Amino acid sequence: MIKGLVITPPVLGRISIGKVVEKNGKRLPEKDDQFTITSQIHSKEGWVKHPLDEQLRAKVPNQKLRSIPVRLLFDDPDLNLRAEYTLFDRQTGRPVCIGDGETCQRRTGNGVEQHPCPSPDLCPLAQGGQCKPYARLYVNLDEQDELGSFVLRTTGFNSIRTLTARLRYYHAAVNGLLSCLPLQLTLRGKSTSQSYGTPIYYVDLTLREGISLQQAIIAAKQLQQEALACGFQQESLDQVARQGYANAVFDRDESDDGMQVVEEFYSEPSTEASSADPSQNITELQQIQQGLQHSVRVVN
Repeated sequence: MIKGLVITPPVLGRISIGKVVEKNGKRLPEKDDQFTITSQIHSKEGWVKHPLDEQLRAKVPNQKLRSIPVRLLFDDPDLNLRAEYTLFDRQTGRPVCIGDGETCQRRTGNGVEQHPCPSPDLCPLAQGGQCKPYARLYVNLDEQDELGSFVLRTTGFNSIRTLTARLRYYHAAVNGLLSCLPLQLTLRGKSTSQSYGTPIYYVDLTLREGISLQQAIIAAKQLQQEALACGFQQESLDQVARQGYANAVFDRDESDDGMQVVEEFYSEPSTEASSADPSQNITELQQIQQGLQHSVRVVN
């Protein structure tokens, strides 16, 4: 294994609830009220739809894809859903700083450094909405490739909070057999004071329609026994995935899709993005850090 290279689940396609549109000469993200399943190919018109998108739409009356049957690859919730605070360089699409609310890894001119992570609201580097919670959920849709995944990326608090809760609740309820549960992604709508009554949509993870929790537990135990009988080792698979994630020096997997992520989840480019010098982000981060350190020395 190449050291320093994060190894993530093989990705067959994407699941999104939005798209990028052009308005007044700018490419801006636009939310949607349905799922779209795409391949990994991006054309001038946008992401090319995956054949599964049409197949699943044909099964719903109004052609609006608001639920998708899925299976999880791993029993460990943290292997299925990876979520951190992330600050992207708007010009290169590369992550500059990633944290979990306690500590963060920050790319600087001196390499990767570790710092306290006070969360975006309290971090001087995150002002102006530059740092957001950023999550990737890996799920399996294609039964012919049981180790392949489709990735759902989101920066929405509602989706991240709901997905995290569901994964941990189900993990506890079925004694860890997450990968054996019959699940589905469900799109839900809600209105908040910040949305001024306009519905906003977020992603939930539920049992498939018509299946009770008791039925799901029985089915999960049966599937586990069948897997063990044929020699499948879920625990070993989880461990290999855990080692793959931990193999990275700067633990992120967006080297290829960074610019698409920035374009999809950030409505306005920052002042750093207009800079001609790609290293300016790092330089400004270092200046802020030095100022903070100086302030601490003065107080002491």
